[in-house]
Amino acid sequence: MAAELQTRINQDERTPLQDVIPLSTPFMLFVDPSSICNFKCNFCPTGNSKLLSGFRRRNSLLSLDLFKKIVEDLEDFPEKIKVLRMYKDGEPFLNPDLAEMVAYAKKSSKILSVDTTTNGSLLTPERAMPVIKAGIDQINISLDGMSDEQFRDFTHTKVDFEQYRKNIEKIYKNRGDCKILIKTVKEILTPETEKLFFEYFSPISDKIFVEHVAPCWPEFDVAEKVEAEYDIGIYGQPLSSVDTCPYVFYSMSINADGFVSICFLDWKHEHLIGDVREVSVKSIWDSEEFNRYRIEFLKGNRKDIPFCKDCQQLKYGMPDNIDPYREMLLARLREKSITV
Repeated sequence: MAAELQTRINQDERTPLQDVIPLSTPFMLFVDPSSICNFKCNFCPTGNSKLLSGFRRRNSLLSLDLFKKIVEDLEDFPEKIKVLRMYKDGEPFLNPDLAEMVAYAKKSSKILSVDTTTNGSLLTPERAMPVIKAGIDQINISLDGMSDEQFRDFTHTKVDFEQYRKNIEKIYKNRGDCKILIKTVKEILTPETEKLFFEYFSPISDKIFVEHVAPCWPEFDVAEKVEAEYDIGIYGQPLSSVDTCPYVFYSMSINADGFVSICFLDWKHEHLIGDVREVSVKSIWDSEEFNRYRIEFLKGNRKDIPFCKDCQQLKYGMPDNIDPYREMLLARLREKSITV
């Protein structure tokens, strides 16, 4: 097998958050090039237009000018962003300016790496190679079918599976320094197709993995959409009980329209803490509103926060646990003159 068996999330050599909170600079910045997706996957709210019509979210593409403003704002931070993740709700390759965005980000002295996650259906050499040549560090491909029929059933979209595979093969051969990661979910595989998954895609990827579907989206019942056994974590790990969300302490999520969500799981776009069209990225990171959420978590009040109270990401996909350090971290925030 050519590809390394590895998850999208680097779980090795992670910085212990309890040693560094509060951060003057986020480790990770989610910036969504597109809140629109060309798939209508059963497990995801983005493709459900009827569902989304009941909320404030309006699907859009991130403008190049706004993206440049976001990147320029990073100069205000004292440290470098470890990862600029150009993905949140939709399909990034729907944005015609994606390659130019990547190129602009790679010129910044404040960004260590840039990656994105795609459903792979638009990864023709014509679309993908400009993004690779722009310098993107990693492309994560979420494979949602092992045949034309399975793509249709799972994503409600017509996909030519053989052409899909050939496109990935072409970009892999011309990827340069870009890492290609391909992952799928256990729930769409049989023992036979799981074997074929590794046979087909290991030779044309740097990293490969089989994840599990999990009910992580708050206020969106995945169990109603996908038949699965929800007794194991996304990466096959045992389930754990974590109450304090670590994401608000090291990451920030900017939607395609410029509004900033408290979390990358805010698919409704209703839990907002600022607008980068009006103020700087750093001012939102340091804002009283963002700190209010952090403090409520450290006080053990997650169940009192709408949306966050039913989040299952903490159970099924959590790489960090700062529950044992809440009292110490609250004291540290007091020392930093952050109102608690």
